[in-house]
Amino acid sequence: MEMPLVDHLEELRQRVLSSLIAVVISAGLSFAFVKPIVRFLEAPAKSIRFLQVAPGEFLFVSIKVAGYAGLTIALPFILYQGLAFALPGLTQRERRLIAPAVAGSAILFIAGIGFAWWALIPAALNFLVSYGSDVVEPIWSIERYMDFVILLMVATGLAFQIPVLQMLLGALGLIQWQRMLSAWRWVLMAAALASAVLTPSTDPITMMLLCAAISALFLIGVGLVALTDQFSTNTTK
Repeated sequence: MEMPLVDHLEELRQRVLSSLIAVVISAGLSFAFVKPIVRFLEAPAKSIRFLQVAPGEFLFVSIKVAGYAGLTIALPFILYQGLAFALPGLTQRERRLIAPAVAGSAILFIAGIGFAWWALIPAALNFLVSYGSDVVEPIWSIERYMDFVILLMVATGLAFQIPVLQMLLGALGLIQWQRMLSAWRWVLMAAALASAVLTPSTDPITMMLLCAAISALFLIGVGLVALTDQFSTNTTK
């Protein structure tokens, strides 16, 4: 059923407004439990002491943590609103492509956050704490620490979108898996540069882990594109 442009714009406005309300509500609920969330984020630092070096620093940190937590909690609802708006205007083939890609993107983003939490952050903190521990006592600003943790988790979640991007490019016929695989040297160089940019601490341990993760994700994406091509070839015979 076709809709006038004004109706499309009104639907888009309503869905954007609903997404913003969901983020605000989720952030408000997160702010009510922000102290347990902060303690959870402090856990990888173990015995490190944190300081509030400016008036109201922890208040602004709490707002920032609640905002990111609210956005993460509301992410499935935001993706649903985007799909509900876009899918009616797509062809059947595009629907079969876009819907799984969006779902996979959300799953990979959460997986990236989990990988940063369980692997990257502990490795980075162990290196940063041990380096120079015999010279200086590690007492950190709570704001700087939270910026480091949140930025690394978000950056890793975004880096985990690589297989989804590869699948979309392969499904649209813009690139073949053979060409992807033949460019592995450039990909390795790009992964090293990306890990250096995305790693807020710039320590070598975290950069090597993130570089290895990006390279592995690229190879997984190549495999998924190859399987998709094989499946498409078999179905057309």
